[in-house]
Amino acid sequence: MTTLPLIDLAKFRDPAADRAVFLDELRRAAREVGFFYVVGHGVPETLTTGIFDVAKRFFALPVESRLEIENVHSPQFRGYTRTGHEYTGGSPDWREQLDIGPERAAAEPGPGEPAWRRLIGPNQWPEAVPELRETTLAWQAEALRVSREVLRALAAALGQDENYFDAWFDEEAATHLKIIRYPGRPAADADQGVGAHKDYGYLALLQQDKIGGLQVQAADGSWIDATPVPGSFVVNIGEMLEIATQGYLTATRHRVVSPPAGVERFSVPFFLGPRLDAVVEPLRLPPELAAGARGISDDKDNPLLAAYGENALVGWLRSHPKVAERWWSDVLADRA
Repeated sequence: MTTLPLIDLAKFRDPAADRAVFLDELRRAAREVGFFYVVGHGVPETLTTGIFDVAKRFFALPVESRLEIENVHSPQFRGYTRTGHEYTGGSPDWREQLDIGPERAAAEPGPGEPAWRRLIGPNQWPEAVPELRETTLAWQAEALRVSREVLRALAAALGQDENYFDAWFDEEAATHLKIIRYPGRPAADADQGVGAHKDYGYLALLQQDKIGGLQVQAADGSWIDATPVPGSFVVNIGEMLEIATQGYLTATRHRVVSPPAGVERFSVPFFLGPRLDAVVEPLRLPPELAAGARGISDDKDNPLLAAYGENALVGWLRSHPKVAERWWSDVLADRA
């Protein structure tokens, strides 16, 4: 395989389309690759271009302005992260970004409540680009709509009721997005935009610009370029779906290779996470699918936890050590 499958989501809601054929195409793409392009999603072009417009205005601000909302000010890991301050696989990523989640009041756990409740809280927004907030929240709402439609289609493709997963994706769902700028690589041999990893939610949805760099690892260990397709999103399977399907679907490792020196790349990934109190339960797959379940990945460096809040907290603490040291020292001490 040299390219990712392409799924036309409009066929899922088109009564004239052959539903069985569509679900088979989606199931094969999700199982065999774990990554696929999605078109027919219905997101207006004004919004997909608008999110990049505000992103470029934000990253063009003086660094002092960007640092006013640096994520070290946020116990919820929200806000701006400067280049080299997020880690994947123990190595710094060559990107700067803005982390944004649902707009909520900060939650403080009571006695006996889990520490992950402290992940609930507000975003940080730049005063110098006020339009970024409105555009980003509108894009986030559309990304949520599309991701949930893909998840409903996947539920049907796995022999479940379309609404099987809905209970965990109410107004308390722990979704988030990143607005990312990848600078050109600092040296010819320094190409880690983002190191190889898997996503720990249910699904991730990515809008990328015309500059390539995303690569998906195939079963034989080779890397497939996710070449940008105009008007599409890239969707991939997360670890929660791997747990739910007992490995019938698996989260696929992927990475981003830095653009050449003098070139910058922009992307906006959206991560479909459930409520933080969600505990993933195995699906009752039809016998013909259950026979193909491969079991959950066994990686001592990345254990998969069915309790989503704990899984999410582990990911944040690992990726942002500066924020963890400032706001989560008690949790780090308990786990030492």
